[in-house]
Amino acid sequence: MKKLKEKLKSVRVRVFFTLCVIIMFLVLCLVIINNLVLENFYMYSKTKAIKEAYKRINDYYAEPSLEYNLETEIRKIAYRNNFDILIKADTNLILFSTDRDFLDNINQITNLAELKGKFSRTNTIYKDKEIEITTIMDNSNNSNYILLTATLVNDYNLYIRMPIAPIEESVRISNTTLFCIGILTIILSSFIASFISRKFTAPILQLNDITKKVSKLDFSQKYRITDSDDEINELGKNINTMSDKLETTIEQLRENNLELEKDIEEKSKIDEMRKQFISDVSHELKTPIALIQGYAEGLLENVNTDEESRKFYAEVILDESNKMDKLVKQLLELMKLEYGKREFNDSKFNLVELTKEVIRKCDVMLKEKQIEVVFDAKEQVFAYADDFYIDQVVTNYFTNAIKHAEEVDGKKQIKITIEEKEEKIKMSIYNTGKQISEEDLERIWGRFYKIDESRNREDGGTGIGLALVKAIQTNYANAYGALNKENGVEFYFEVNKYIEDNNKKEY
Repeated sequence: MKKLKEKLKSVRVRVFFTLCVIIMFLVLCLVIINNLVLENFYMYSKTKAIKEAYKRINDYYAEPSLEYNLETEIRKIAYRNNFDILIKADTNLILFSTDRDFLDNINQITNLAELKGKFSRTNTIYKDKEIEITTIMDNSNNSNYILLTATLVNDYNLYIRMPIAPIEESVRISNTTLFCIGILTIILSSFIASFISRKFTAPILQLNDITKKVSKLDFSQKYRITDSDDEINELGKNINTMSDKLETTIEQLRENNLELEKDIEEKSKIDEMRKQFISDVSHELKTPIALIQGYAEGLLENVNTDEESRKFYAEVILDESNKMDKLVKQLLELMKLEYGKREFNDSKFNLVELTKEVIRKCDVMLKEKQIEVVFDAKEQVFAYADDFYIDQVVTNYFTNAIKHAEEVDGKKQIKITIEEKEEKIKMSIYNTGKQISEEDLERIWGRFYKIDESRNREDGGTGIGLALVKAIQTNYANAYGALNKENGVEFYFEVNKYIEDNNKKEY
């Protein structure tokens, strides 16, 4: 039922039904006109024909000529019009007759009144001084006629009989014909309507599909422009233009929306970074500020009067100030890395040389803790990255290894290895000592997370070194991590390898 309703709404179906209704209406009008007019028109035509026959016969008698034979001419008129003609003298002498039966009917009749009495259903349809035309029905053969009685110029009596078919039968035959023509016209018009409607509705359906897709913001389909210069083609051009403009406008809106989202996200990141920074600084600076405040008050109140004690107080204040300065700088750097605010200046550098420089800078700590460093590598292993940040990664890993290195089986050792891959370089820094619990292996990369809180302040750590490593590696999309090994822990990271054909690659 739903499909039927949808079909009835179709333009093609409507065109077909409209055409059928119009044809049926025209046929009905013709039938009505046929019933009302045909009989009168038929009688008018017959009356006119019989009048013209009388006029010609009368003219023959009025102006006789030797060029033609009167009897022959009258017979021509009779045969041409299917008339029965009889001419009778006033003495009832029959001068001319074309039909024996007509002669028998008219013979012995002296006037029109007597003639009308001989037939039934007589009806006068025309009358003047000279002629009278009457419709009659002959009971002898059950036929209808039009009968003209007239007096010629020579006072002869003229009788013309014209047979007529029953008008009702003619109307019925005519109506039947009209109905048959109407049915044939409807059948023929169904094919014509189907062809015409398809021609007109095909582009309309195409336009309908296009507008449906446009309503869903799908601008892929366009109207196929034809050579015809009509309203539908013009509408298709306008819809294509509208679709292109809408697509362009929506694309611009999307771009503007993306820019707006980026701006909002950027603002949100800045706000989050500010909040995080304030939270971290306020949390981590409590202890050094308290120490500075306590030792400063001690100096002001002369708690210790000797020079050595005052010097110790001043050194503590200076040391805590330096730690605060280092912490704030590292926090700012971490914020920039985590929120994508830091641009890397990538270049080619020797990772082996950078690592040796880190080891040299930590030489005092190594000797103090009596740690052996094992570093067997090539003279040159070239990486492509920002050497400043890779130096921070190596330094954080190495100083972290120094802090946690312990003697195991007579060895107190840090081992550094470099492994070259196809596009990456993997560096691992192993130290002997206690292993890290599986739970802490994930937590150590968070800011300010300290496995050994008591040792952290003693060694001067800020607790954000590994968080910096995580931020740097995340920006480069390179691997990093920590693994428990036999008798110790290994930290590793990857850096992009320098390749001649790809030395300008951006990360």
